[in-house]
Parts: sequence; C-alpha cells; structure tokens
Amino acid sequence: MSLVRAESNAQKPKISMSPVIAGAPFSVADGFDALSFRHKSFASGFDPLIMVDHYVMTAPTFGAHPHAGLSAVSILFEDSVGKFHNTDSIGNDFDLEPGDLYWLKAASGAVHDERPRSGAKIHGLQMFVNIPNYDKNAMPNTLHVKASDMPIIERDGSRVRLVLGDYLDETSAQSPSTPMNILDGRLNTASEFRFQLQAGFNAWVYAVSGEINLHAGESQMTLQKGESLAIENTDSDSVFNLTNQSSHAAHFVIVSAEPLNESFVQQGPLVASDNETMNAVIAKEQAGLFGSIN
Repeated sequence: MSLVRAESNAQKPKISMSPVIAGAPFSVADGFDALSFRHKSFASGFDPLIMVDHYVMTAPTFGAHPHAGLSAVSILFEDSVGKFHNTDSIGNDFDLEPGDLYWLKAASGAVHDERPRSGAKIHGLQMFVNIPNYDKNAMPNTLHVKASDMPIIERDGSRVRLVLGDYLDETSAQSPSTPMNILDGRLNTASEFRFQLQAGFNAWVYAVSGEINLHAGESQMTLQKGESLAIENTDSDSVFNLTNQSSHAAHFVIVSAEPLNESFVQQGPLVASDNETMNAVIAKEQAGLFGSIN
C-alpha cells in the first residue's frame, strides 16, 4: 500500500498537458487483453481517475471481486458483439449491450462481476474513479445508461456520443458519485472536433484507434492508437481541436472532471483515504461485510 499525494495547483501553468503516455499491455488467461493506464504515470491532470483499462474480453476472467472507496465504471464501445452479464451484491443482475455504460459506486463496499455471454466479444474501457474522502463510507449505488439514451453530436465529420454528463447544450445521465463527462467520438478523414474544457477541470484524451492530432493554442500533440495524454486547466474555459489528418477514421475518448486533489491509498480494487482506513476496509472485506453475489 502506498499513499498517493494530492495534486497541487500552486505555481503551475494555467494549462498543462502531460507527455504522451502509451498503454501498458497485459493479458489474463485467454479471454482478456488490455492496455492499462495508471495514475502514477501522470504527474497531473489524471485526477479523479485512478486507473483505465482499454480491453477486449471474450471469456469470464476475474470472477466475483470486491470494490470499495471508488467507482468501477464500464463503458462498452458500439462495436462490441453480444451481451455482458453484470451482477453485484447490491442486487443487480442484467446484461449490458454494446454501447452501454454501467457505473458502480462501491463506496463502503460491494462485490461485482462482469462476464461475456457465450460467443460475445466485449470491447470497452474499465475505469476506476476516485470518490471524495467524505463520501467513501456511503452506501453503494449504481447507474446503467443504455446506448439508445445517449445524445449523439454530429458535426464537421465527427460523430460523438455523450456517454455521461454534460457537453455544451447536450445532457446525458449524471454520475451517481464523482461528477464526470465522458465523450466517445469518431473522426472521419480530414475532420475535426472542437472540445471545450471547463476552467478548473482535468481531461484525459485517448486514441482508441487511428491517429488523433490535438491542438491547443500554439501547441500540438499527436496520439497514435493506444496512446493518451492528460490536460490540467486551472484558469478559464479553453478550446482544444482534435483533428484526423490520416487516411483512416479515428476513434477517441475524452473524460473530463473536476479534480479531487485528495491523497489516497490504493490496494488493487480497494481505495481509502489513508493506511489506517485501508486496514479497516480490508478487515471489513475479509469478514464478508461487502455482501455477496447469489
């Protein structure tokens, strides 16, 4: 266990972008392949995200497992095939469909399992999102957003799904925990998407496939498939242009949220405010107090 210090905005530039970070590949058995991103790889701009995995899952992999002190968020891309069976100790038992989102605010503790139905190929993101320390002992809560209920923004050769939160004058479902906006977009060749980042917000930009050029004032960064960067915006609303200058369509995700700026301790799928609290969380889980999946 290690204590992760809160980020500080003291004496930082108004807008800062991390270096381009490539996902670290890892696999589990024969049914799970992923590119992984962790908070320790980003000096700033990733908060309140703790972890993101870009994965393809074709077989049951992890089994029922505990979560506490965070939200476990599943985003299924539209090119997923088949159904993703979701169960948890709160009583949910249903299938996610391609394009859906499921947000599990584990908070004081919950047990969760997701597994592809037979013949399914699930393509998406699994995110761990931090919960404010004052809210880590709250009762668990969940949100399921169907793809059909997500607004679609189409302009200038781009098609963007508002998976969660708000963007400009469009509104989707709201997070049951840490407020967050999630955009899942595609850019045709020679097209662009103008992204406005609110003052005081962080953003994580990821190239799911293809090549994305990000323009911020005089600065330009290029993201190849499997690469990401984090943006910290401490001053006023700012506009960034995402363009696709390649000969193939590109797929991107933008996650934006106000940072928590709080220290935390992480042990796998468990998060706490400090080491003493983490020990109590582990003891609670070992005692079976997170509930079970029947």
